[in-house]
Amino acid sequence: MKDELDSVESSAPSAGVEHLRSIPFGPSLVVEQHRLPNGLNILLLEDHQAPVIAYHTWFRVGSRHEKPGKTGLAHLFEHLMFNETESLPAGEFDRRLEEAGAESNASTWLDWTQYNVSVPREAFDLVVELEAERMKNLVLRDPQVTSEKEVVANERRYRVDDEVEGAVNELLWSTAYQKHAYGWPTIGWMPDIEGFTTSDCQQFYRTYYAPNNATVIVCGDITPEQTLNKISAAYGDMPSAELPVEDVNPEPPQVEQRILEIKKPTTTEKLALAYHGPALGDADHLPLSILGEVLFGGRASRVVKRLVRNLELASDVRIFVGPFQHPGLIEIFASARDGIKAEELLEIIDQELERVRTEPVAPSEIARALARFELSLLSGLETAEGKASTLGFYETVLMQPDAAFQRLEALRQLTPSDLLRVARRFFRDSGRTMILVRTQQEAA
Repeated sequence: MKDELDSVESSAPSAGVEHLRSIPFGPSLVVEQHRLPNGLNILLLEDHQAPVIAYHTWFRVGSRHEKPGKTGLAHLFEHLMFNETESLPAGEFDRRLEEAGAESNASTWLDWTQYNVSVPREAFDLVVELEAERMKNLVLRDPQVTSEKEVVANERRYRVDDEVEGAVNELLWSTAYQKHAYGWPTIGWMPDIEGFTTSDCQQFYRTYYAPNNATVIVCGDITPEQTLNKISAAYGDMPSAELPVEDVNPEPPQVEQRILEIKKPTTTEKLALAYHGPALGDADHLPLSILGEVLFGGRASRVVKRLVRNLELASDVRIFVGPFQHPGLIEIFASARDGIKAEELLEIIDQELERVRTEPVAPSEIARALARFELSLLSGLETAEGKASTLGFYETVLMQPDAAFQRLEALRQLTPSDLLRVARRFFRDSGRTMILVRTQQEAA
């Protein structure tokens, strides 16, 4: 079957397609990067370890590209893209993929929106056809837009308005950011969701769902030449768009601590902290991520060991270092045990943060953190889907599809001095946002 499929297309390169570069990806694989005349970026990774293909489409548009009053539009589109097209009635896209044994999904975040499909090799032609069709010919009329607005509004009620951690996270970001677009939620504010018009959606689609704002990534059991020809034939007639210049409002330095106290229907108190962190492309992002592992990564980490295992003050404590194109947040979240105040959790966390600001981390702790970080990164590259996701993410955020392996190499150069530096740079109380979550009982 493989030879029969390969013989369908000529191996001659498609007319007008530019080969940009060949990029080593790990010890034995190579990514071939091409660009169509209309600006579509293409990454192809040939890997025959399994007869499957991962097909991703990443658009350089996320919630940060929206405007006040129109927040949540990028996320709404994630829903709209599974609807009717000019040649596919509602539900047909999913039905045809499911019949072919495919799995599909999508996600939207601050910097990007991505669509992914995993299929048996034999269904590749179908995926190219369907993905190109919805990128070209999505139907955007009042009934479709109204229906999906209701879906998204209900999603917001469930995931944010009626969910403690979702509401706290949204409040944390909107308090930490006063100017930058990272301050509004990806799902959007409810009045904005309710106020979207069909015209808003049509303009957004024409502007951002253009080939020169997209990257198609294909990984797995492919022959690059035939794959490139099929993509070129399917997408080549799409016009490029004039992309707007992004109007970035840099976040001013935070010079004083911001503290909020709220009451929520939770049985125990919770603590949420945010420090302004680096962009993913900042050289300090990697050592900061390792420091996060030292402090919060697993049962042997410093804060988890003290708060959860030894003192039994918390049931859960974790950190998140934002991997974003612009400077993001370092989030720390802790959930107290029964009868424990949020301030008790804060005291221990502050002690451990002060310790990494003043004392070098032991080499053994760094080695453990490095091992955890490396395992997490490499385990995400075991499948065609994982490879495509990694390539799409780093290409979209950094324009460096092989950045995962660059980060692995940089890991080996880290020193205790690097961790001291990032602890002093980022873990400053004056630049901290804090939310103390009280139980609903105290509100009575």
